[in-house]
Amino acid sequence: MTVSRSLVLGLFTLAFMNACGKRAEQAAPALKPQAQVTAARLLGASDPANAGQWMSHGRDYSEQRFSPLTKISADNVAQLGLAWFADFDTRRGQESTPLVVDGVLYVTTAWSKLYAYEAKTGKELWKYDPMVPGEWAVNACCDVVNRGVAAWNGRIYLATIDARLIALDAATGKVVWDVLTIEKGQPYSITGAPRVARGKVLIGQGGSEFSMRGYVSAYDAETGKLDWRWYVVPGDPARGFENPQMEAAAKTWKGDWWKTGGGGAPWDSIIYDPATNYVLVGTGSGAPWPSEYRSPGGGDNLYLSSIVALDLDTGKYAWHYQTTPGESWDYDNTSQLFTADLQLNGQPRHVVMQAPKNGFFYMLDAKSGELLSAEAYVPGVNWARGIDRKTGRPIINPAANYGRTGKGALVSPFYGGAHNWQPLSFHPGTGLVYIPANQSSYAYVATREDDNPMGQKLSISFAGNQQMMSRIRKPPVSEGFLLAWDPVKQKEAWRVPLGSGRSGGTLATAGGLVFAGNSGNEFAAYRATTGEKLWRADTQSGTMAGPVTFEVDGEQYVAVVAGFRQTGNYYAPNNSRLLVYKPGATGTLPPEVPFPEPVLSPPPAFGTPATVAHGEAIYGRFCSTCHGSDGLSRGMFPDLRYSGALISAAVFKSIVIDGALAKNGMVSFATAISADDAEAVRAYMVGKANQAKAALAPPPAGAPAAAPHGG
Repeated sequence: MTVSRSLVLGLFTLAFMNACGKRAEQAAPALKPQAQVTAARLLGASDPANAGQWMSHGRDYSEQRFSPLTKISADNVAQLGLAWFADFDTRRGQESTPLVVDGVLYVTTAWSKLYAYEAKTGKELWKYDPMVPGEWAVNACCDVVNRGVAAWNGRIYLATIDARLIALDAATGKVVWDVLTIEKGQPYSITGAPRVARGKVLIGQGGSEFSMRGYVSAYDAETGKLDWRWYVVPGDPARGFENPQMEAAAKTWKGDWWKTGGGGAPWDSIIYDPATNYVLVGTGSGAPWPSEYRSPGGGDNLYLSSIVALDLDTGKYAWHYQTTPGESWDYDNTSQLFTADLQLNGQPRHVVMQAPKNGFFYMLDAKSGELLSAEAYVPGVNWARGIDRKTGRPIINPAANYGRTGKGALVSPFYGGAHNWQPLSFHPGTGLVYIPANQSSYAYVATREDDNPMGQKLSISFAGNQQMMSRIRKPPVSEGFLLAWDPVKQKEAWRVPLGSGRSGGTLATAGGLVFAGNSGNEFAAYRATTGEKLWRADTQSGTMAGPVTFEVDGEQYVAVVAGFRQTGNYYAPNNSRLLVYKPGATGTLPPEVPFPEPVLSPPPAFGTPATVAHGEAIYGRFCSTCHGSDGLSRGMFPDLRYSGALISAAVFKSIVIDGALAKNGMVSFATAISADDAEAVRAYMVGKANQAKAALAPPPAGAPAAAPHGG
């Protein structure tokens, strides 16, 4: 049954089933979810009996996101049509990769909600809401997203934004156990999907911006009992070290790092490699960002921004490779890890690969951690001049170390990364990796204002960034593209430019296809060998999540979650939904309901220059992370220049200080700023709104023409 919150459920179901020719299926016996996923099934994911499943986050243990299905191919992909869709009940970002096991599709949404559907018809079987407190949104750096679930032995495992790990019965959605993975009061969150390996549920967390100690944990899948935990960075030496690795790591930190620094949160990439019995973990960046601030005097700061191998049974350290020693640019290593068996110099090698934020594509021996190759996979990388193959260390560009020089630095890639969380895929047939890639720069300016009472410890100046960018006459390149990368030759095979847009996650299939969405409201299929676009669908929203493909009753389907807005488009619709396609289907999405054009109607500007300047400083420190520079919306968050709350000091205070919208994720900032500070922010934003309104007004009659840019 297709889900829509805007129509009467029964009437909409009848109409949709009729339109798609599915009326007869309503009388079919009810499907009972089982999710009987085992190690044997995952190891045999390419066997005919399991080829039509998508049983884990990356489909199988390798996380190549490659499907052996061929019924949808380059020859017939143009016949794909919408089979069914399901609307979600939130306008927040959607980043989930669905699982499909034995005819049942499991998908999560923002706020960590979980749905189970019949994969063939879209009939909702059950849903679960973990009731995450809205106030917890302040602990999530980048929206209250969720990237998916794990399935094992009749259960579904969900991690929540408020850092719980929950086991649910796959047949009913009833909670079996619910554990808190952090200590109460810690400002951490979980956005990543759990993985399960041989009865252990593996999970990390986010929160590096809060001077935390990141860690990866293994829980017993049956009982929820903590089995082992491995910390990424060392704690207070006075309390002792958990293992020899933490003691050794402490020697790579300086000062009172356990008070002023930390991080390393493994917030996304954790995979199990059965060939080595290792858990491979991509660790997070440090806080504050300038390494000179969190570790005065230097040091590599282990194990930030690293790939770490741990024994699955014991959690003991096996090896590590640090991609970014002394990390200062938010270059965490949490982008997707994946394994493969390749021929290198005529010899078979079992390798682990990653295209992390820092712009270099890494290939390591999965057993030993030996660096096999590392080359820049996007143009313009300038934080390092390359990777020294003898030492395995980056050749740092001294000018990029803005914390040490005390000067701003225009660094590429920017902190969002050359490749972020959006899943990539590897096609064993073409030998290519399909990467959602970006070329971009950011002006990093260090600041000592790191005593943010709200917890985040960045120590970069957003105001300084704007000032530096205003002095750059030629704007730096900023573009997104879908990249096909040859990991053996370490060179680009082809790319699909997306201009200012961004590519979503990718899926490779034995049908000779690569599927990928993008931020321009499109989901498309490309020829895997050349990048030729063969099919597209309008998704009515940016589509950044990882697609999947599966088979039910001899028919192949492709599914993807949509729900993303680009910066500056807060008032555009964000039609968050699950979309499922198959050849020959003729379903259609409902017409988009246009949002009313936003109107700038601020009150008259007020406040002394000193008040406005103070408001700008407060805004840059506490507000710009979510609301962007000068109020310009960063995707999911309101453009404050259009806010009706600007009209009233009392209303503005009720939101910012009193927490009137806390349940929606806009928490009170009373512990960080005063009511007078909030009023200064209002004065600053009112001024910005009036400036924007004046820029939209036509010039008065007889006014001289504006000088061209740079004139």
